[in-house]
Amino acid sequence: MKFNNYKNILLSGLLLLAACKPDVDVAPASNGGVDFSAYIAVGDSQTAGYADGGLYRTGQINSFPNIIADQLKAVGGGNFSQPLFSEAQASGTGYRKIDKFNADGTPSIVDVPATAVRSANPVLFTKYTGDNSNYGIPGIKVIHTAIAGYGNLNPYFERLQAASYPTANTTYLDYITAKPYTFFTCWLGNNDALGYATAGGVNETLTDKSQFTAAYSAVIEKLTAGGKKGAIATVPDVSTIPFFNTVTIPVLLAAVQRAAPTVTTLYVSARKTSDAGTTTYETRAATTADLITLTFPTSKLGVNGYGVSPLNPIENQYVLDANEVTLVRDYVTAYNQTITSLAAAKGLALFDAYTFLNNVKQKGLLINGVNLSAIYISGGLFSLDGVHLTPKGYAIIANEFIKATNAKYGSNVPQADVNKYNSVVFP
Repeated sequence: MKFNNYKNILLSGLLLLAACKPDVDVAPASNGGVDFSAYIAVGDSQTAGYADGGLYRTGQINSFPNIIADQLKAVGGGNFSQPLFSEAQASGTGYRKIDKFNADGTPSIVDVPATAVRSANPVLFTKYTGDNSNYGIPGIKVIHTAIAGYGNLNPYFERLQAASYPTANTTYLDYITAKPYTFFTCWLGNNDALGYATAGGVNETLTDKSQFTAAYSAVIEKLTAGGKKGAIATVPDVSTIPFFNTVTIPVLLAAVQRAAPTVTTLYVSARKTSDAGTTTYETRAATTADLITLTFPTSKLGVNGYGVSPLNPIENQYVLDANEVTLVRDYVTAYNQTITSLAAAKGLALFDAYTFLNNVKQKGLLINGVNLSAIYISGGLFSLDGVHLTPKGYAIIANEFIKATNAKYGSNVPQADVNKYNSVVFP
């Protein structure tokens, strides 16, 4: 009897709490006066949905523009077509996956062969001839956007043009503005720094600052013709990505010391200064400020003194050394000043990817109770190439563009549910 009394009191309390539950007002979806009916996405590999070292169907489907387009449907967004590889050629240009875990717990990463290659020399991919709203071109730099014939140099762009190699002469600027649109996102400029960085400064150059400003201004001038609205993004600090923060100097030194405990120093070929006009390299002791690429062949370390002797240092193609890091950041800062000033001048929304991804690197990210970070594989944000994002990472980027758009234009485009999208796929 006493138990029943307690039970009745408890139930009464719960009912009272339920009755007192406050109403939560959710603002209705709104376009804020922006016409989202014809959205296009301008950019590079991140825009295309490139992931795991390749462009393939699953990555394309989970591109951040496609995720944005799904959310825009709530506020008048229309059809958003992508140049998807067919299901029969779903592996596209080929990509990487984890097929198993080794006995020591490390993942075994293997290559999935390409199925959409129509020519090996020159490399050409299966043509896409349908409607397209996603203009992401892997490898494109801002300075490439006005080059006639660029499609003959980049097979990702050639596959989208009506003409074929060697007569794919449409400029990227003309291609992206060929059909009507009402709203755009633009995330260009990454490769103007990334190419140099991932190559360790070998056989690549940073885009000249004045050339970047001129080329980027031309892109935005054309995209905003007629008062078009859009959202643009800054260039990230490339030194924050897993590609440069997984195979570190301390990790390599510890591996060497397991076999040779007396080794206390690794040696690298490094730039002597951060002066852009000086390209002299020297051999010196490595420091934690030197970033080793994810592609570094660890099996070479210690063989014939490789990396452990000043006579046989780690080549600069595998090292973004401290002076190169300083140089890249200086150029990226200049690029971002151009992007930020144009956003203000043209009344565009701005997603500060530089600050956002730096914060992710330093503090991680908590979304819907899930901890995410910039750590390779386990962090959940970056794919197996250590540069491009996972579907979950792209969903987060989509939401950042949406937040910036809402803040600028007073719209209320609903954000995507990030937890619907996967991170790195495990076997």
